[in-house]
Amino acid sequence: MLLSMNWLKALVPYAYDPHRYIADMTMSGSKVETLQYLGSEIEKVVVGRVDAMERHPDSDHLWVCMVDIGCEEKLQIITGAQNLKVGDIVPVALDQSRLPGGVEIHKGKLRGLESNGMLCSYQELGLTEHDVPGACEHGILTLNDDPDAVLGRDIREVLGFDDWVVDFEITPNRPDCLSIIGLARESAVTYGLRYVPETPKVRGGAGRIEDVLKVRVDEPALCPRYTARVVKNVHIEPSPKWMRDRLRACGVRPINNIVDITNYVMLEYGQPMHSFDYACLDGGEIVVRRALEGEQMQTLDEKPHNLDTDMLVIADSHRAVGVAGVMGGANSEITDATRMVVFESANFDATSIRLTSRRLGMRTEASGRFEKGLDTRNTLAAVERACELIEMLGAGEVCDGIIDIDNADSTPRVLTLDVARINRFLGVEVSREEMLHIFDLLGFELNGDLLTVPSWRLDVEQFVDLAEEVARFHGYDKIPTTLYAGATRFTPNAAVDFDDRLREILCALGYTEAQTFSFIGPKSFDRIRLAPDSPLRHTARLRNPLSDEMSVMRTTMLPSILDVAARNANMKNKNARIYELGSIYTPVEGERLPKESKVLTIAAYGSVDFFAVKGIVEALAMELGMDRLEFSACRDNPSYHPGRCARISVNGDELGVMGQIHPLVAQNYNTSAEIYTVELDVPALFAHKGGLTQYKPLAKFPAVSRDIALVCAESVTAAQLESCIRAGVGTLLESVELFDVYRSEQIGEGRKSMAYTITMRDPTRTLTDADADAAVSRALALLEKDTGAVLRA
Repeated sequence: MLLSMNWLKALVPYAYDPHRYIADMTMSGSKVETLQYLGSEIEKVVVGRVDAMERHPDSDHLWVCMVDIGCEEKLQIITGAQNLKVGDIVPVALDQSRLPGGVEIHKGKLRGLESNGMLCSYQELGLTEHDVPGACEHGILTLNDDPDAVLGRDIREVLGFDDWVVDFEITPNRPDCLSIIGLARESAVTYGLRYVPETPKVRGGAGRIEDVLKVRVDEPALCPRYTARVVKNVHIEPSPKWMRDRLRACGVRPINNIVDITNYVMLEYGQPMHSFDYACLDGGEIVVRRALEGEQMQTLDEKPHNLDTDMLVIADSHRAVGVAGVMGGANSEITDATRMVVFESANFDATSIRLTSRRLGMRTEASGRFEKGLDTRNTLAAVERACELIEMLGAGEVCDGIIDIDNADSTPRVLTLDVARINRFLGVEVSREEMLHIFDLLGFELNGDLLTVPSWRLDVEQFVDLAEEVARFHGYDKIPTTLYAGATRFTPNAAVDFDDRLREILCALGYTEAQTFSFIGPKSFDRIRLAPDSPLRHTARLRNPLSDEMSVMRTTMLPSILDVAARNANMKNKNARIYELGSIYTPVEGERLPKESKVLTIAAYGSVDFFAVKGIVEALAMELGMDRLEFSACRDNPSYHPGRCARISVNGDELGVMGQIHPLVAQNYNTSAEIYTVELDVPALFAHKGGLTQYKPLAKFPAVSRDIALVCAESVTAAQLESCIRAGVGTLLESVELFDVYRSEQIGEGRKSMAYTITMRDPTRTLTDADADAAVSRALALLEKDTGAVLRA
């Protein structure tokens, strides 16, 4: 919300220092985003008068002007503008002046004659045709009719640029501050002042409103209050300069007096208003109803919209003439031919307006205010203010009477002021008198310890809200720093600690964490080559997705991590090591919300291969104190290379999958990089993590080693052989290591030789050769039984 300091001073007179003001308002709870001086880009531009004009002797289009800027010496300035005449009052940019856009003006010579500055057009001063109606578009701005245009005066003061504008961030619970009056009230209380808005006064006298207009509200739940007045003999013309200046300072473009009045009232009172051309209302009737199924309407932005029965519209006896709370219709727009106007000031249901605005893709100043919930009592004051401005500007004649259909619950909220409790809650000692003074300035009605909350303070509902008001205006900086009064107990969360441990390990292993959205598009499943009947395609859909590419909750994190890896590869990042600790969402039959499961995904490419990534997984398991991992070939996962993919398990429980992404999947991500990924189920990792690391003393007795070469079928894996060796040797085994794989004609087709070193040790005694040979024999017997492997001859 933009606040003009000049407008504020007119409502709450005070010697404001802009920089001190924003600090004080911040301390009283109004967050300031920016502070801007409107004329910051203009320097050394003053008002001057053209006293003489002559043709340039060496040009047929240049004029040599003598300009009076209120000094004894007149300035010679050369211009090519053709709209000037002697006596015109104009903006004069002096030597070494500055204009918007960083333009600097210096004196110099034009075709041999000296020019001591420049006469300015409105464009060069940062204005538009709406700010200075009637000004010459391709000439110099003339200020002949402006009483403020005194010779030598700073042009910023004449054009309304001598104003500071404060941009406030208004929280959703304070819609009353989306208005100049609301911010004026907050400003007044911040400085210990009282502000009470003036009551608008309307003379009327142009006939009875009942004779020309009827209003019917068919949906009182969606329109708690509808207020309307009628203005006859309307004159469409530009607004006066003071109104244009205030609108421009608050970011609103002036258009004409009628439209500007509705915008002005919206800014001043925070109540959106709309004006209808009465001649366009069939039957002289307004009906507030739901849109009809299939009804269409073109709004003021000239865009057609298809409406539905969940949307509230303003209609005449035959058609919709406006989308309630969002935008009026082009079929009732105010034009230069308008002679009779209906002013609408209504209150609409916040949820209804928000849903309508979102469905139509229309976000307006009005809808933004209605979405936050507005004071139903404000509609009458706003429409009265609009009619007061009509009479003040001579823009028309107001009919007697007001149509005011009020279905709102206007019962005021009454709260009890508990001084002792507020002091305990805040940790301060504020007197009852000071608290009552604060609430009195804020507009609360006082009756002993009973406080009647003003209608515009929709956010004050309970005791803590009263305490907040006391804290804001007593001063946050006056609240002493104290320790928490009471015992504190920290309950460790094992799952959170485990997540942090995973991040520490992966960071130590050289991996960088990525964070992606939890929602993806259905096409992502095609990119990773999921089968059409894959259960992973059964997803939870978003009701209001940002796009089709973000329309479902992910059931696998593979597309997300591949997006990141492929993007890095396509941006010529030669090596990448990334991981993401996130969630997947599986729909549950009969449940409204999906089941959320945590998954760890790892991706790497560049100077890495299958075994390097396998080593990372093993290092992660070792750091977590897990039992030995088991890897088994996986050839049926369509997302992975069929010859470079493995399932990961521990003690028979599956943890996840790892391997190289299928080349066709990489092609779908427009990359030729060989990307290796790992998908691990975090709850399964947590279930199999080890406890505290146990100290083991150094071995006192020597180890015994045996090398064996086994001949087996090609289909037998190293993991199968190693498993049999471990089971056969038993507790004596210290390590088993594969050191050779050999194939030859002597061994036979479809067979291979695999050589292992078996290291054995007993922590209580020295092993004998007989002990070692017996252990190896048990292993050989088990190998032959389970895998058909025999000692190589």
